[in-house]
Amino acid sequence: MIRVSRVAGPAALLVVAFVALLAALAYGGGASTPIAIDPGAVARYGLPIAKMLVNLSVAGTIGGLVLASIAFSAKKPEFGRALDVAAGSAGIWAVASAATGFFNFQTLYPEPVSLTSEYGDLLSTYLTGNALGQAWLATTLFAAAFTVVCFAVRNQTLIGIVTILSILSLVPMALQGHAGDSSSHDAATTSIWLHIVFAAVWVGGLLTIILSQTLLDKGRVVKVLERYSTLALIAFIVVAVSGYVNAEIRIVTLTNLLTPYGILVLVKVFAIGALGLFGLVQRRFIIGKMTKNPTGIRKYFWWLVTAELAFMGIAEGTGAALARTADPKIVDRVSQIANPTAAEYLTNRPLPPLPNFVNYFTLWNIDLLWLIVCGFGIFFYIAAILRLRKRGDRWPIHRTILWVAGMLLFFYITSGGVNVYQEYLFSAHMIAHMVLGMMVPVLLVPAAPITLALRSIRKRDDGSRGPREWILLAVHSKLFNFFANPIVAAILFASSLLIFYYTPLFSWASTDHVGHEWMIIHFSIVGYLFVSTLIGIDPSPSRPPYPLRLIILLGTMAFHAFFGLSLITGTGLLSADWYGAMGWGPAIPALSDQQTAGGIAWSIGEIPTIALAIVVAVMWSRSDSRESKRYDRKAERDGDAELEEYNAMLAKRAKQTAGR
Repeated sequence: MIRVSRVAGPAALLVVAFVALLAALAYGGGASTPIAIDPGAVARYGLPIAKMLVNLSVAGTIGGLVLASIAFSAKKPEFGRALDVAAGSAGIWAVASAATGFFNFQTLYPEPVSLTSEYGDLLSTYLTGNALGQAWLATTLFAAAFTVVCFAVRNQTLIGIVTILSILSLVPMALQGHAGDSSSHDAATTSIWLHIVFAAVWVGGLLTIILSQTLLDKGRVVKVLERYSTLALIAFIVVAVSGYVNAEIRIVTLTNLLTPYGILVLVKVFAIGALGLFGLVQRRFIIGKMTKNPTGIRKYFWWLVTAELAFMGIAEGTGAALARTADPKIVDRVSQIANPTAAEYLTNRPLPPLPNFVNYFTLWNIDLLWLIVCGFGIFFYIAAILRLRKRGDRWPIHRTILWVAGMLLFFYITSGGVNVYQEYLFSAHMIAHMVLGMMVPVLLVPAAPITLALRSIRKRDDGSRGPREWILLAVHSKLFNFFANPIVAAILFASSLLIFYYTPLFSWASTDHVGHEWMIIHFSIVGYLFVSTLIGIDPSPSRPPYPLRLIILLGTMAFHAFFGLSLITGTGLLSADWYGAMGWGPAIPALSDQQTAGGIAWSIGEIPTIALAIVVAVMWSRSDSRESKRYDRKAERDGDAELEEYNAMLAKRAKQTAGR
């Protein structure tokens, strides 16, 4: 059965996915002949089939790379097999992406295929001047590059980097996905990207295991399955949550669940629910029994895996058909407005209510990405503490409180009232920047997450790299040593203000969802590195003496205050075509709001500065106290030999001076 399942599992995935796709297209009308211009049956059916192949090949690529990075040993043949799966899948991904881009072109421009220069010019314009064409061209090029890299590279560190790049390369697909109307585009884009990534890890990981099973001995297959089971559980949670958000954006009301689109959503929910039950059975029963009796249960396990891949096929096929099925949501509201306001024209949404204290704490615009990051961040931190306690170790309670408080503050800034207003008000944007770059790190850094991870995560002894090994590799890398250097961290922290606000980066972060997410990541990392050099507990290549820390802090904050003053006294708008054109009118003049932002940059920046200065001073005092105690203990042991030697040296010099 083991060898048969290598063919039966992938075959079940492909066949069931194809059948589910055709059935869903027939039921939902996703490939029906349009009333207007018909691109032809080849394009109508070719597009969803190619898109489904893209999804499956993305899964094979990312699943193979993820398992090679964190589950398989680079010293064993399984590692090469995983990369072969990733390389082969990436090749299919490249071809399927090219086909998807072409069928999209045929749908938008239903011209007969020809070799004429006119047709070539039209296709070239689509690929270089149309957002959809650019997205699929970029995706095709990314996939082709991953094909070559996965064949050529066998270094595990480089493969880890390629894994991250492959995940980021899915952003163009998410941006051009079936992403709701313009008012919900950002939320839909985030949920689609999360859905694609974690579904790929889930499906591709299992596919890689079943294709590598002959290279895994009885002992190793259980270890690999345990690692995959953890990944699958995380993936199940994210896929379920992101899928719900996607469905809610499009369906809106329970009545719409009875439409063809709603029924197909329910079919996909059923398939994902069944997959969750498969995972529960594997995690709770099968893996444990395989550990005790590998031979007796192993063949039944592979049958279960084949059935699981079949249900994955249902989910994949139905999902591809949903992308071509008209959803029941009302047509884009903003596009139907005869005379949209300035805010509706710029952001596709009307202005929120005038900001006040209550609105900042009662209005929400949840960013699913950071909700998941903060949720898992709190969960894994507490789980690590419980693991320490289980083996008899202790962890300071104040660190736990700081970590939870930091994560909750991070979540509020990225999903609460600040996130509601940051797109419309420079002052709200500045609150987000200051809190993410300064206040959140002051809470998270003393929580020592790296130290906790290194103490709680089990060390691998089979040549594979788990989270602990990757953390150690990162901490000891030359790149980390460079950016963790106190001077470099301070320069990066200070210069980011000028580079960000006085270059097109500011406009990108204000007007584009991807730019906004990049801003959050950048300022959070830069702020964390800077605060870590001052009060960090986690391992670091170098930390300056305490006097130098205070000098760095005061110098950096002086630069920060200068930036705030420049905004307060400035008379020109930094983003006149965005924040200056929102249409708040006399209620909130744009220049006045920018000056308020400068005051926020100055005042809010001072609060963590004072806190950091106090903490550095306390740490300095405690360091001196510890050094004094160490010296006193040494003096007690050797009779203060060092002092006696010093006094003797002085006496000798005095005699020599007196004899001259």
